[in-house]
Amino acid sequence: MATIILTGGGTAGHCTPNLALLPYLKNDFDKIVYIGSENGIEKNIIENTDIPYYAISCAKLERKTTIKNLTLPFKVVKGILQAGKILDKIKPDVIFSKGGYVSIPTVIAAAKRKISVISHESDYTVGLANKISAHFSKKVLTSFPETAISLKNGEYVGPPIRKTIINASKAEALKMFGFNGQKPIILVTGGSQGAKAINEALRNALPLLLSKYDILHICGKNNLTQEKTPKGYFQTEYMNKIENAFAVASICVSRSGSNTLFELMSLKMPCVLIPLPKGNSRGDQVQNAEYFQKLGLAHVLQQDALTAESLAFAINAVYANRLNLSRNFQKFPIKDASRQISRIIADYVH
Repeated sequence: MATIILTGGGTAGHCTPNLALLPYLKNDFDKIVYIGSENGIEKNIIENTDIPYYAISCAKLERKTTIKNLTLPFKVVKGILQAGKILDKIKPDVIFSKGGYVSIPTVIAAAKRKISVISHESDYTVGLANKISAHFSKKVLTSFPETAISLKNGEYVGPPIRKTIINASKAEALKMFGFNGQKPIILVTGGSQGAKAINEALRNALPLLLSKYDILHICGKNNLTQEKTPKGYFQTEYMNKIENAFAVASICVSRSGSNTLFELMSLKMPCVLIPLPKGNSRGDQVQNAEYFQKLGLAHVLQQDALTAESLAFAINAVYANRLNLSRNFQKFPIKDASRQISRIIADYVH
């Protein structure tokens, strides 16, 4: 009986790609288990599946100077000890890490027990967690070819993409959101944690947009407006089945997490990208957005230029140019790497 432990989290982007692997992993593994944080979004995501979930202590490095960072080593050590107890109990054959600070304790605990670790990096450049994990991993698989070149044990495979994103019924989704389908629908999302700047700019832009479009807004946890919402505007904190949103959307306004970008690419959906600025992050979203803009697949609006007017202008420009953008997608067909990733993982089962 082969057993695999999946890990990764902190944001949905470090967790949802694991869901794309599940149909293939179930062919090679009799038991699949997830290790994540005690209160992270990955817990909510995985609890909607049939995968057993184990929580450990995790600590995120704050990019600004804060006393919280002084406690980080102690939390990481605690997490390593907790993960070690879980590994000793479950005795997995292999670990697959999708990155994020949540993955580090499990990866280190696995390496100490000589359990094979395979990691995957979605972004154009390698994040801190995967830089650490790379030292303990047999391979670091990547979504971008350029990323693999920067790693001694890197291997380009492409992104894992959930097949479910194309399975929704447009008619049923329209009813779900209360739209009649007579206007084009703009999907706006700031990622799993929401984005205050995008939320504010969009709500201020509603008078400029609602005469022409319906707006489907995924605003993030605790970010719902308490004011009366206008007709043609639907807001929700989070959407477990993002395929319903994709089914009705004509274009998407989004942050620039690579998993979202590759899903939009696979759907050939024109988009306005508002990357999380460097300083708020390590700059990976800026690089991701620039990469897709160079391919002619997206319009990039930097956050420091984001206003109600600039957002409305960008949406109108992308919608007007949507056919050309869709044709550009044809030049860059994207492969779903889920099967290949699952086969590579299975090769490390002894």
